[in-house]
Amino acid sequence: MFDHAYQNYMDHAYPADELMPLTCRGRVRGLEPSRGDVDDALGKFSLTLIDTLDTLVLLNKTTEFEAAVRRVLSDVRLDNDIVVSVFETNIRVLGGLLGGHSMAVMLKDKGEHMQWYQDELLHMAKDLGLRLLPAFNTSSGLPYPRVNLRFGVRGPETRTGTETDTCTACAGTMILEFAALSRFTGDPVFEIHARRALDFLWEKRQRNSNLVGTTINIHSGEWVRRDSGVGAGIDSYYEYLLKAYILLGDDLFLERFNIHYASIMKYISQPPLLLDVHIHKPLLPARTWMDSLLAFFPGLQVLKGDIRPAIETHEMLYQVTKKHNFLPEVICLSVFVSFLCPMSYVLCPHHAPLLWSSQATGDPYYLEAGRTILDNLNRFARVPCGFAAMKDVRTGSHEDRMDSFFLAEMFKYLFLLFADAEDLPFDVEDYVFTTEAHLLPLSLSTAPHASFFTSNRTELDDSNFDWTCPNTRLLFPDPAFPRNLREPIRSAVDKSCPRPPPYRYVYTVMCLHSSVSPKTPLPCFFNLFLLAGSPAVSAVAAEDGVRFMQEMMELSSQQQKEQLPPRAIQIVSHPFLGRVVLTAGPAQFGIDLSKSSTGVRGFVTVAEPYSGCTEITNAEYVQGHIALLQRGQCMFAEKARHIQKAGAIGGIVIDDNEGSSSDTAPLFQMAGDGRSTDDITMPLLFLFHKEGNILLEALKEYREAEVLLSDKARDRGVTLLPHTPPSLLEPVSLFHASLFRRLITSVRLSLATDSLIMCLAS
Repeated sequence: MFDHAYQNYMDHAYPADELMPLTCRGRVRGLEPSRGDVDDALGKFSLTLIDTLDTLVLLNKTTEFEAAVRRVLSDVRLDNDIVVSVFETNIRVLGGLLGGHSMAVMLKDKGEHMQWYQDELLHMAKDLGLRLLPAFNTSSGLPYPRVNLRFGVRGPETRTGTETDTCTACAGTMILEFAALSRFTGDPVFEIHARRALDFLWEKRQRNSNLVGTTINIHSGEWVRRDSGVGAGIDSYYEYLLKAYILLGDDLFLERFNIHYASIMKYISQPPLLLDVHIHKPLLPARTWMDSLLAFFPGLQVLKGDIRPAIETHEMLYQVTKKHNFLPEVICLSVFVSFLCPMSYVLCPHHAPLLWSSQATGDPYYLEAGRTILDNLNRFARVPCGFAAMKDVRTGSHEDRMDSFFLAEMFKYLFLLFADAEDLPFDVEDYVFTTEAHLLPLSLSTAPHASFFTSNRTELDDSNFDWTCPNTRLLFPDPAFPRNLREPIRSAVDKSCPRPPPYRYVYTVMCLHSSVSPKTPLPCFFNLFLLAGSPAVSAVAAEDGVRFMQEMMELSSQQQKEQLPPRAIQIVSHPFLGRVVLTAGPAQFGIDLSKSSTGVRGFVTVAEPYSGCTEITNAEYVQGHIALLQRGQCMFAEKARHIQKAGAIGGIVIDDNEGSSSDTAPLFQMAGDGRSTDDITMPLLFLFHKEGNILLEALKEYREAEVLLSDKARDRGVTLLPHTPPSLLEPVSLFHASLFRRLITSVRLSLATDSLIMCLAS
């Protein structure tokens, strides 16, 4: 799997930052449509290659590592006039260079490889660190969220220095990489700035709850977003406090982590859930959904030694994964809100908890969980040019995206989960994994300059905390104990309601919404107002109740704009074989694909005229096929009637707005023409221009392309079997001749397929 992803990046994308696995080319910032903040990770510095360096060594690919290091040293430039995310550049590029340096030194010390290496990656890392330092030039010490690699932070002329806010994780996830850089080089400036940012965040914590908010003003230190959790915006701040103690040996970081952790377990943890709260009112839930980035937290709990809640939360996340094949970016706790939740999956590696839980408990259950994840990646995300992110886990449709962290993290964790000690080229217990899974040696705590950074012990009272990790064999003498924790969670994933908060009306409404159809929100709101009429326990509670109702009404208005879920167009012909799935918009007329167990499958052909607005002139080619049409010039229903009259079994309308994409535009739903559309008895789907071009290019390059129109992508084991619609069962038709020709000439025919050909022929 790693070879497939890495080699396709090197063949089709390098030296670009990332691979676009559906179009088989590199993503170069400025040449592709902007994805907003996501593109801030791209700095024209061959991001994926740098992020992958230490993965190559861990997977015993020493020769490839040596070649990759030489490429980085000869090809990569860091002085580009481009604005990048300080956070992403730190964890991916600086961390990648330091992890690569650690591996190069380790291999050189063994005397077999990298004997030519003279700390060149470390010199690049220091150059990059100096380019990030101007971001810390603030009165608070919190870094600006973005910096220009060439010009630093110089105001609007460099498109930097104008931001006022940053996320807690963005400012608090610098200490591992910056401290490692200081201790490797002997230059204290990097660790000093990272510590100063952490000190400021600690001082600004809410003193009663000991929680931090999600977004902070980098100048005033005021909390801009006061919701607090362990997911997006905060996650790696907590991770780095504990790991900084492990890497650097400074008690200060453990003291702070222990204080925070106690508050997390008191206010946020509602096993198996982890729900955001308000930092000033920690008994008040801030939202009824969880983001997938909190999936790291059970792994952090195992690292701390708190195994029981880790088992419970991991089980909940695993059951969601089994339901959707992947862990979607947002996990909703009520049907009403879940209708609005993004269901994408960008190949984020949520598997560190599996690895640590497996090592801590020795429970083979986590190996089976890992097998499920591995199989789903191969079945649903693997495409001819790599692995593609899932645009919608419900339909199985893809996004033209393979982030660098897929190579940096995913394969490290999966390999370590299944590896035996003799499979590893070094002892991973000698290293700390950064949040991007880069490897930093524990020996840094005793580096020659380490004593310069040792903090004075604070006055915090952490006498209630253990300074040792529990022995898991003593914690769980009964091997059935973890299973007993998991069993209740399995059956509760689909119907659980969060633990009641202190205000009865909120709890009641949340439970009502978990049982009422999302298409009928008005009765829920009627009940909501009746319930909210009960006397509030305080003015603050009443204010929160009004705000809650306003948010629910806003959600309702958004919800009614989108009544149908997206559909999937799966390219099933060679060489795609079901691995490319395109997000398609539905029509409000024609066959409802959600009610079809098989979908509609057929070869595509371009209708003439392409607009489909007059009688089809190439009906002999359209008959029995799925017709491709261009948007515009007439109503969608009119196009459908023309191709249906020509004998088409389905239609795909491709947007004529050049550059449009489902990556950036909301789902498009084709409406009727104002009169009855009962006469339209075939499916019609809509593709934006970018996705439509993928299909047109496949047709152009391979002369024929077969697709499956359905409500969601089908298992490839089924997709690869030939399927003939009942309307096409005429004896010895051209369709059958084409089908047999394709079957007979396809590669790697199995005995089962040979038998199938004979069966069909008879």
